[in-house]
Amino acid sequence: MDGIASAATAVLIGYLAANTTRIRLGAGGVMLPNHAPLVIAEQFGTLEALYPGRIDLGLGRAPGADQFTAHALRRDRMGSADDFPQDVEELELLLGPRQPNQRVIAMPGVNSNIPIWLLGSSLFSAQLAAAKGLPYAFASHFAPRYMHQAIKLYRDNFKPSAVLDKPYVMLGVPLIAADSDEQAEYLVTSVYQRILSLIRGQSLVLRPPVQSMQGLWLPHEQQAVGDFLGLALIGGPEKVRARLDVLLEQTQADELIFTCDLYETADRHRAFEIVAELRQ
Repeated sequence: MDGIASAATAVLIGYLAANTTRIRLGAGGVMLPNHAPLVIAEQFGTLEALYPGRIDLGLGRAPGADQFTAHALRRDRMGSADDFPQDVEELELLLGPRQPNQRVIAMPGVNSNIPIWLLGSSLFSAQLAAAKGLPYAFASHFAPRYMHQAIKLYRDNFKPSAVLDKPYVMLGVPLIAADSDEQAEYLVTSVYQRILSLIRGQSLVLRPPVQSMQGLWLPHEQQAVGDFLGLALIGGPEKVRARLDVLLEQTQADELIFTCDLYETADRHRAFEIVAELRQ
């Protein structure tokens, strides 16, 4: 897919871990139907061995690719979303303590107990994460419609495990923060254009912001883009603070993960500075 830095998640995490010292780094996430669980266990086991206590493994059940790409990734057998629960269980086994008579061993990886998160944009992964007692991350940065329903389902059905004794929720949130509301409304047009391209099946390469979206989208496309960004934090510091407070009050989320598709690197840095200052 164009418009992304790299699909080699583990390689990027290794690069970032080597150039930082404290931050936790996670896959958000690995689309497990595209990969053999043993390969993922060894990749992330290696990362955990090199950077202990700093690695998280987020798993998704969607292929995230067309059938030709999926076949190229797992040409021995076509991975399926239906296999996801079994693949997660296999991965947990490979990353957990070595069992008697266990014949397939991830090296490194075995006994690493890397934190596994289940990711989702619908209700399936919420139910699975609850049943397995795993932390759950909802993709509300692009699919906010089912967010409240998924969180409730997860919390209501959560079963304590060796990993967690109570539910733990992360939400994806689009972040377009700037020094003023007007600047944020200008910068967000890059995001609007990218989502519009996604809807139209066009290139996802990020475009510069524009003064107006008038003439670039049709009314139904504008509505679709608005639905996509239903949870977006768009505005200056005070507007972002107010919207963030409402989101946290309504969801009681334990963590947030921000997407910030702004065209200029300096604008992205400033957006993260603003939201970090709000924490203080």
